[in-house]
Amino acid sequence: MLYGEPRVTHDIDFVVFLRPEDVAKFPDVFPAPEFYVPPANIIVIEMARERNGHFKIIHADSGLKADFYTANRDELHAWAFRHAKRYTIGETEISLAPPEYVIVRKLEYYREGGSEKHLRDIRSMLSISGEKLDQTALHDWIQRRGLEAEWQLTS
Repeated sequence: MLYGEPRVTHDIDFVVFLRPEDVAKFPDVFPAPEFYVPPANIIVIEMARERNGHFKIIHADSGLKADFYTANRDELHAWAFRHAKRYTIGETEISLAPPEYVIVRKLEYYREGGSEKHLRDIRSMLSISGEKLDQTALHDWIQRRGLEAEWQLTS
């Protein structure tokens, strides 16, 4: 939403670097029954994936969902952490993935599921934040991830 036009969503995405000892902390941070947290063995399985490890935590009362993507050895995630953008909202400072990362991930989501919402989001980002993008990095990642055909659909 920060890089393009806001749209209603009921989830938030986190890319996380996790260690095995971190898994035991999830029930303390997200206690049941207030939150659904997958069983520890599922989180460990997702952490072991070289790419695309993923699990969800759901707030029971609101239905809000947090998607956790495990960074592992994925070069794109590592790049995004190194190039994170810092923003201040009120008195809180947050770090967000750079817009080039968001675009590449949305292209991947589109390739995986075909949802037009990802292409609409990208078009909005290009319209609103296009002049701020690192075009060299964006096109490098599009090429590295084999997303040229999906990228053509955004123009």
